[in-house]
Amino acid sequence: MKKTTAMGLAMPAILAAGTAEVVEHLYKFAFKRVDEVPATSAEKQKYADDYYKYIDWLHKQPTITWQLHQLDPKQRLLATYLPAEQPTTDSVIIAHGYKGNGETMANYAKMFHELGYNVLLPDDRAHGKSAGKYITFGWLDRLDYVEWINRIIETVGPDSRITLFGVSMGGATVEMLGGEKMPEQVRCIIADCGYSNISDEMTYLLKKSFHLPKYPFFPAVDLLNRRRQGFDLKQVSSVDQLKHNHLPILFIHGQKDIYVPAEMLNANYAATQGPKEKWVVPEATHAESFWVNPTAYRDHVKSFIDRYIAYHPTSLIK
Repeated sequence: MKKTTAMGLAMPAILAAGTAEVVEHLYKFAFKRVDEVPATSAEKQKYADDYYKYIDWLHKQPTITWQLHQLDPKQRLLATYLPAEQPTTDSVIIAHGYKGNGETMANYAKMFHELGYNVLLPDDRAHGKSAGKYITFGWLDRLDYVEWINRIIETVGPDSRITLFGVSMGGATVEMLGGEKMPEQVRCIIADCGYSNISDEMTYLLKKSFHLPKYPFFPAVDLLNRRRQGFDLKQVSSVDQLKHNHLPILFIHGQKDIYVPAEMLNANYAATQGPKEKWVVPEATHAESFWVNPTAYRDHVKSFIDRYIAYHPTSLIK
């Protein structure tokens, strides 16, 4: 009887210890900085040869390395700047995906370069050559992008016309950036397969990838993040930020995306307050829309930007 009672009293502590261990594992898996880009999914291996051709192309271009917070090794951020072949006031800032870096966006960089744009490819916090211990899923990165915007304006000039472009986590980053006060030189946003908020995305992936329920795991991960990064994961919301956005935005999403479900596209589309368009790409999975048909992708992007790049943002606010 005494053994049973002792075991009964010990069980909550054992379960708590087990949960804490799982939570720590989940946090490290999701938030730990990335020094090497993970291998792509099996379904995208068919694009590997083309992907590396784009990387090789980027390496051969006359790029310049830009830095923010250069004197602070814990806050230092790096980006690759590729000026257009012909002088222009039109620039694009490209936000990369989860566990990627600026270089992994070489295909989009080439697309915009061929369209005549200056191209900036930042490495987000805890990615690539930028500092940072933990990934912020676009939340703190959105503020860094405001600084990159100002750097573009300083370099290119006050007549700059800037497009914000991002894919996956990068799509969510530029969506969340849309809710911030930005210089008038920012004219439009293109968000490819960005999530609606990290709470729903993590809950979805907990179930899909780990077969774990939202409770107690997401609240525990959230608590750990508040201690380590200082922000609540419930703040990380494209939907909430887009409620304050008045810039034109093009949403792109793969019809067969099971990583960021289509419901998230619809939530983001409904939330934004400015001119908006969406393009759902048949047969495309997550972040595959470009690869399915690069020519159609470029044409959609160019057509959207051509419609809105000349607009002054304040004229779009009702």
